[in-house]
Amino acid sequence: MARMTPIKVGSRMIGPGAPCFIAAEIGINHNGDMQLARQAIDAAADAGADGVKFQNFRTEDFISDRSLTYEYVSQGKTVVESQWDMFKRNELKPEDLEGLARHCERRGVVFFSTPSSPSGIDDLVRVGAPLLKNGSDYLVNLPLIRYMARTGVPTVLSTGMATLGEIEEAVNAFRDSGGRDLILLHCTSAYPTPDADTNLRKIPTLARAFECPVGFSDHTWGTVAAGAALALGACFVEKHFTLDRNLPGPDHRFSSDPAELRALVETVRRTERCLGTEVVGPTPSEAEGRQQYRLSCVAADDFPSGKVLQVDDVAFRRPATGLPPKFVDRLVGRKLAVAVKRGHLLSDADFAS
Repeated sequence: MARMTPIKVGSRMIGPGAPCFIAAEIGINHNGDMQLARQAIDAAADAGADGVKFQNFRTEDFISDRSLTYEYVSQGKTVVESQWDMFKRNELKPEDLEGLARHCERRGVVFFSTPSSPSGIDDLVRVGAPLLKNGSDYLVNLPLIRYMARTGVPTVLSTGMATLGEIEEAVNAFRDSGGRDLILLHCTSAYPTPDADTNLRKIPTLARAFECPVGFSDHTWGTVAAGAALALGACFVEKHFTLDRNLPGPDHRFSSDPAELRALVETVRRTERCLGTEVVGPTPSEAEGRQQYRLSCVAADDFPSGKVLQVDDVAFRRPATGLPPKFVDRLVGRKLAVAVKRGHLLSDADFAS
């Protein structure tokens, strides 16, 4: 059985009671240029991201047929190119991972990545990555998930395209192999994701089904879905990130740029503040309002001493510095010991004992 408790990742906690972890998915948006990758880390850190994710795949691990093509929009044009060529030019070397991990350390953000093989996992463990990520396309690669589990490193499983049964198989593979610290990400593998396919209500469903922290891999336009995901219990939000949507490449167009990532971070943080506590009761900001806006029992007119009050003789008016309306029955039928003016705050001292 999984622990429904926060998971320690580097200096941060992820899960119930902890601030939402916000990850900038640089992925392949570095375009094979490590200077661009470092600049993207800097921009993500400046925008308030908690973590930065890359992809340390080897193209040979998942593509054999070099005739396979991929169609995408880049710089306003439709591009069709070889999948092999597209991925090959965006591979990260093991020494690249070391440099990127150290740069993340300097900027105070968590470095993590999506590997495509056991050797890729080993490379991440070697550079001290405090978190591993398994992509939605690899959710069915149970041997790789088992290998991740055996490292003891907290692991994120993305669940795009999956049935509940497939997710269960992946979770069981992780836990049966000794894995303890697991985070699931609700994900729709469409780029960008239409609002109608986002289905954020899956987040609490996954949390109930697998009793582990659940987040959201956000492929939608804008920041609305991230805030809504948080309200439904997401503890982790991942968003594709680029320095410039006009850079060449398959993922830049639908990624957040620095301004949008900053807005997403503020949306999530403000949503956290708005969610607040589940304990019902007045807030500190309502304390003054309870007195100013609520009502007291007052005299409905000028009344002489000796007047026996009837129901219509008592009115309810602001402020709430006297007897509240719920005590009106204890005033009706009593004889005034003093004369009172219209609007006078009625109290027990006004009546004959």
